[in-house]
Amino acid sequence: MTRYQRLLLITLVIIVIAIWVDLPNNPGIHVGGINKTIETRLGLDLVGGVQALLEADLPENAKIEPESMRDAAMIVENRVNGLGVTEAIVQQAGERRIVVELPGETDPEKALKVIKQTGLLEFVDFSSLPLDQAYALLDTMVQTDYARSLSETSPVTDTASITSTAATSNSQIFHTIMTGKDLKSVEVTTDQLGNPEVAFELSSEGAKVFGDFTSTHVGKILAIVLDHKAISTPKINSAITDGRGVITGNFTVETANALAVQLRYGSLPIPLKVVETRTVGPTLGQDSLRKSLNAGIIGFIVVFLFMSLYYRLPGLIANLAIIIYAIITFAVFKYIPVTLTLPGIAGFLLSTGSALDANILIFERLKEELRAGRNLGQAIDLGWQRAWPSIRDSNIATIITCTILFWFGSQFGATIVKGFSLTLALGVFVSLFTAIIVARTFLNLILNYFKPKNYARWFGI
Repeated sequence: MTRYQRLLLITLVIIVIAIWVDLPNNPGIHVGGINKTIETRLGLDLVGGVQALLEADLPENAKIEPESMRDAAMIVENRVNGLGVTEAIVQQAGERRIVVELPGETDPEKALKVIKQTGLLEFVDFSSLPLDQAYALLDTMVQTDYARSLSETSPVTDTASITSTAATSNSQIFHTIMTGKDLKSVEVTTDQLGNPEVAFELSSEGAKVFGDFTSTHVGKILAIVLDHKAISTPKINSAITDGRGVITGNFTVETANALAVQLRYGSLPIPLKVVETRTVGPTLGQDSLRKSLNAGIIGFIVVFLFMSLYYRLPGLIANLAIIIYAIITFAVFKYIPVTLTLPGIAGFLLSTGSALDANILIFERLKEELRAGRNLGQAIDLGWQRAWPSIRDSNIATIITCTILFWFGSQFGATIVKGFSLTLALGVFVSLFTAIIVARTFLNLILNYFKPKNYARWFGI
């Protein structure tokens, strides 16, 4: 009994922690250097929002490196999160597509615009033109795109030269000194008048290239160009050898932050286009959530009645274990956190079946041992021991299936499959704890003080 009392104490501590995590207005964990926000994250189909399918904006026969698509997906996720979009879900789908989900997003056009921008920053040498002609050309470039000279063999990475078609009838070729890949850090600052500007620091290699160029081109124009548009046209007043500089312009705080986000998280290795969007209204999402909760409540009530009527005392203990299971599982979802979607809720409810399945196997074995004439203590121990192999094997099979489904969802961008498999797997692990530890501990402690004689009445034999 000392062992079961220790297990009860551990269980109670876990339950208290889980209930604290489940609190609607949980303050989170903010101790020392730990800043952990604990909140319920609901997916696109429950709170509304936008789902977009992005595709590489390249010819069908163009070869796309897997690493480039992985980098593009990571950069897109960083961009969206950097702009404050609520819990975006970004994952690669196949060889050339990326799925983006923006739960709760109210301005999808703005977010998608930031997502698909290439974010290619270039420092372009305009020293071949006199200052008046350079400024005239750059004034035009601020308003209109200019075409890049692209290599047929490498249309994405070749930025060695740029062809301007905006100002004169004679095409001018301008050399790109360096690109945004040489940026080490980017942040929004203000000048002496309080106007926003974007400060940047270059890598050691970029600082050397920048220093060598500015040392030999004092008095010339070095245009700062983003996605084929001139955003700043500084004149080189002196050599810049420390690798630090600022991008100035008619920035607001919002536009400066948007530019900093693009540059901070890198340029996309490949251009992207939006091929499909799907918008879910908040009303539809709330209706789906309400119906899901109603279905779950009805299911739990039916299960509780069945377990109580058929298994009697053990069934009541199993019901208590299922309530604890729900409390702990939801706490795990909030703490990780797991974004709950309709398929995810379905996985959670299905994992409840695993908890019930384990209890049913144990209680049926318990009945068999009582019918065979064992005393109550022996029947409980043997029931758990003989049911364990079946419980273990069935749950291992479920975990293997969840792993395969999660891999499939990750490879093909099927977020609903990932959500289902993740919540099901987590629920299975918690159900093993509640069925093997919690239910057994409660049953042993109760029967230590209450020793029924009529087994048929209390155990449904």
